[in-house]
Amino acid sequence: MFSFAYPEILYLLLLVPLYVGLYAWSRYAHKRNLRKFGRLTSLLPLMPGMSPYKPPLKICVQMVALSLLILACARPWGGVKNQKTTKEGIEVVIAVDASNSMLASATADPNGSSRMRTAKFTLEKLINRLDNDRVGLIIYANNAYTLIPVTNDYVSAKMFLNSIDPSQIKDQGTNITSAINLAVNSFSDNKEAGKALILLTDAEELENKEEVMQAASAAARKGIQVDVVGVGSPTAVTIPEGDGVMMDYETGQPVRTALNEDLAAEIAKAAKGIYVNAGNKDALGELDRQLDTLKKAALEGSTYSQHDELFYIFAAIALALMCADIFLLDRKIGWLSKISFFRKEDKTQTES
Repeated sequence: MFSFAYPEILYLLLLVPLYVGLYAWSRYAHKRNLRKFGRLTSLLPLMPGMSPYKPPLKICVQMVALSLLILACARPWGGVKNQKTTKEGIEVVIAVDASNSMLASATADPNGSSRMRTAKFTLEKLINRLDNDRVGLIIYANNAYTLIPVTNDYVSAKMFLNSIDPSQIKDQGTNITSAINLAVNSFSDNKEAGKALILLTDAEELENKEEVMQAASAAARKGIQVDVVGVGSPTAVTIPEGDGVMMDYETGQPVRTALNEDLAAEIAKAAKGIYVNAGNKDALGELDRQLDTLKKAALEGSTYSQHDELFYIFAAIALALMCADIFLLDRKIGWLSKISFFRKEDKTQTES
């Protein structure tokens, strides 16, 4: 398939017919001016050195060179190649808590950086470390949703990660069971590759604790390791809302939220994983070491890469034509004018 990196530059090709039109008009105007001095049949013999064919040939050479230069600037490609790659790695699904409590501060300071911002920062660094692995992304509040399926496209994963906004999710809650169940069904059928689910949560206001533990244990039985990253502080803080804080309309008091580390650690233990606090300096290191315990297997991925750059071919031909145009003068070629291709020699003169 033939394509261009900058197809909008091809609009400059419209200059070619415009230039040809100006040239045709100038030739017409030149002949019209000559007719003011007499008939062309009488005037042309007075200019024996002028070639009637060289000027049109020169304009053709110039226009082809200009067209090729425009094509070269548009950066032509020989096509798009679908390249299959196979690497050793694992599959990781990241489930991000998007409940309103994640808008609260990640520290004991109510005005500190939000838990969601801390979670995004932690996950972005984690994704950067997943060199050959495949990653999927899930968000959950009262229900779980797949943002991106398991893939090796880390750029898209980070882009979708940065788009998570709890304030845009109306159906609020902390349904970790739904997140675990959705994650279990998100992995591929490759039984050789190690699989891990990373839950980022503050484990706050968790409902149906028994169901969560059952879902975590079921995931472990299927060979899926569940690691929990706690985000927030054990010290309760308020949740921002608009210009103020979120209020409990039943009591009239501000809603306060705190990280439930005990519960988060229980979930990880039930699924044979580990619990780490995102605020710890070595949190990512601990998570990396835990993921390294999983078995790596060959994972096939598809990457699309441009290949066969062709612009230099167009540029080289254009340069050659421009050089030829320099030596292509309007005068007749002296030695060629002595050769007669169409006139027959007079036999009488030859015989004599």
